[in-house]
Amino acid sequence: MDRIELEKRLICFSSSIIVLCKESRFDDFTYHLAKQIVRSGSSAALNYGEAQSAESRADFIHKLSLVLKELRETLVTLNIISDTVTYNNPTRISYLINECQELIAIFQKSINTLNNKR
Repeated sequence: MDRIELEKRLICFSSSIIVLCKESRFDDFTYHLAKQIVRSGSSAALNYGEAQSAESRADFIHKLSLVLKELRETLVTLNIISDTVTYNNPTRISYLINECQELIAIFQKSINTLNNKR
């Protein structure tokens, strides 16, 4: 998968999170989760875009690490939402959890590979 395809995948993931939040019924106790997951989910795509103009190999690895951090936060939030929020489309949340796990694996492997080449 090249960088353009990966960026498109992250953008699609971010967009799907926004759709999930629009479709779900957050209450007074869970509303903060919607705000949080939109931030962390979209931040992964935004940080990946920023990584494309990294100033050095170390800066690139650092920015990819930020993407990974945001994806891990998003995964935890997805799991909490899955357990606590009423949502209309159970397939969407399952897809998002699976996609997030796959993206985490991709970025973890990329970071490990880059670190091993140092």
